[in-house]
Amino acid sequence: MSMLAILPLRTRPIRTAKRYSRSIVGIRQQQRNLSVASALPEAYLEPVSERGIAAITLNRPNAKNAISVKLLKELRDALDKAAFDPSVNVLIIRSSEPGSFCAGADLIERRTMTKAEVNKFLADLRSAFCLLEDLPMPTIAAIDGPALGGGLELALSCDLRVAGANVTKIGLPETKLGIIPGAGGTQRATRLLGASKAKTLIFTGRMLTAQDALEWGVVDVVSDPSSTAYDAALTLAKEINQSAPLALRAAKMAISKAPELDLDSGLSFERACYEPLLLTSDRIEALNAFREKRKPMFKGE
Repeated sequence: MSMLAILPLRTRPIRTAKRYSRSIVGIRQQQRNLSVASALPEAYLEPVSERGIAAITLNRPNAKNAISVKLLKELRDALDKAAFDPSVNVLIIRSSEPGSFCAGADLIERRTMTKAEVNKFLADLRSAFCLLEDLPMPTIAAIDGPALGGGLELALSCDLRVAGANVTKIGLPETKLGIIPGAGGTQRATRLLGASKAKTLIFTGRMLTAQDALEWGVVDVVSDPSSTAYDAALTLAKEINQSAPLALRAAKMAISKAPELDLDSGLSFERACYEPLLLTSDRIEALNAFREKRKPMFKGE
């Protein structure tokens, strides 16, 4: 046998060793990536470009921000921080990555949970959404991707909803999975849309596009095709942020209470929200700014 015929056989172990080495390096890199990913928060509060506006960012992009136990706990922690931060005048709920919002509960994780764990998860989810709904400052959901099931229930817990022009999946599909919306969807959708539209949306499990959702009244704004829901939500937040912080909180309190009260009781509650504002520094600043023909500088005092 010639030497040329033998050489390929002798070099194979070297090539195999190199491939093995590259494989090990690749595996170790994947392990480091997974370790870093697991250490990152799945939901967190952060400031944005303008003072007075903050965002709670959902950060499970590979799972379309499906709500895991970890994400839910961190969402609750972020909501607690926002609730007691007087510097936050407007809060946006958004995704860390374009093309996402929240795809609902993490059904892969759900399959590994016991009945008791599922019950606790649902109780914690309802509690978190109620906390979001009851935050003192205006809240805006920036829907830049699918908002399904618990994801839409999250958005319904906000005061306002902005959808990206290209979003095609907004809905409550639970009846097609053998259940019903379990984190406030049946109640908040009915209060927002009326019973007939809420029943249609939930009975059919229909998927709405952004434009459909605008026509139904599920969302309040659809972004321009050239921008994102977050861009449009930030524009809206900046407009809201020009108002006096204490007035915004009082207005939200009065409006949110209105459906629970008859008109006379509602007017009395409105007056109770109104009168303390007359004694605030921001009220005096607004009057001075009007007289001096300048923009008021509100301090939330």
